[in-house]
Amino acid sequence: MNTEEISAMQQRYLMPTYAPSLALVRGEGVRVWDAEGAEYLDFAGGVASISVGHCHPVLVEAIREQSGRLMHVSNLYYNEVQPRLAEAISQRSLGGRCFFCNSGAEANEGLIKLARRWGHGAGRYEVITLEGSFHGRTLATLTATGQQKVKTGFDPLPAGFVTVAYGDLEAVRAAVSERTAAVLVEVVQGEGGVRPLEIAYLEGLRELCDEAGILLLLDEVQTGFGRTGYWFGYQGYGVQPDALSMAKGMGGGFPIGGITAAPALSDILTAGTHATTFGGTPLACAAALAVIDIIETEGLLERARTLGERLRGLLQPLVKRYDWVEAVRGIGLLNGLVLRHPAVHLARRIQEKGLLAIPTAHIVLRLAPPLTVREEDVDRAAAIITEACAQETPAPEEQHP
Repeated sequence: MNTEEISAMQQRYLMPTYAPSLALVRGEGVRVWDAEGAEYLDFAGGVASISVGHCHPVLVEAIREQSGRLMHVSNLYYNEVQPRLAEAISQRSLGGRCFFCNSGAEANEGLIKLARRWGHGAGRYEVITLEGSFHGRTLATLTATGQQKVKTGFDPLPAGFVTVAYGDLEAVRAAVSERTAAVLVEVVQGEGGVRPLEIAYLEGLRELCDEAGILLLLDEVQTGFGRTGYWFGYQGYGVQPDALSMAKGMGGGFPIGGITAAPALSDILTAGTHATTFGGTPLACAAALAVIDIIETEGLLERARTLGERLRGLLQPLVKRYDWVEAVRGIGLLNGLVLRHPAVHLARRIQEKGLLAIPTAHIVLRLAPPLTVREEDVDRAAAIITEACAQETPAPEEQHP
């Protein structure tokens, strides 16, 4: 099938919740190919989920082997793969227990339920979040999200969420009450424009939560599993949360999510309080274990730190060269080129030149390639963006102050 045929079939049979521009049919490493055979460098990375590259042979073999042995039995029975994955994550994070699900939104639902269950006896149920945050598309997680655009048309929204200004510690302090159970933040706001938290701010949140006797929860859906150059983003800050969520890069493209809590919170969700049919299947857990093995064997944490810094360095001259390029920001291999006009124009231009990246927060071009990206790939991507910027002529009315 060609792109036109695929597009026609999608428009006929799928709800119009997306507006794709390409029909991608094959991937290998950091590259993908469309239905007409055109090749692209993939710096969209499945929205930061293709952690070890497309079709990594170790991941493919792990999925193939496990699918021929046992794919699913439900959590009513033990399966030998799930506790192995939980052990691997615990040893690389908070040292407590895990719960596995299927997606980032479900993982954040799990964090919210954990906080409410923990605070129930004291009447604590509210969760404080930040403006610009993104925590999912379920009713609870879109309510937690600090972006009005995802909430429009879905009223009435669930109670129990308070959103405060980004980066304002005193705003969080003022929002804390006897109803507050937790503060939930992203280490880097991905959908919010690739905005890393300041170290002092996260340290302040930890102190504030300790003083108020409430939980600090981290949404590590985008930043987990090596994306920032650490297993989890908080490790680069030296500030430990009480629990965190994970998904995206966890399965290298295979759907899996989860939460992990410090030992003190690991017994809050007990039998009958939370559940999932497909979470933590042998197949999904085998994929995640393979991802962990690849990241460690190939030294991808260090590569994410090194090549992320290289990418930001290559793009930084654009800030001085063009008055409509505002900044380059990010951590590891989660980076953004901040513009003063809609980023969709630049995204289309670089796509025409063979590079995929995702506009986010209206004016930010998000770059989240697989962690297996090579130095020459980073250089090529930066060269394409630089060339495209030289051809960009934003209309005056599109300029942002």
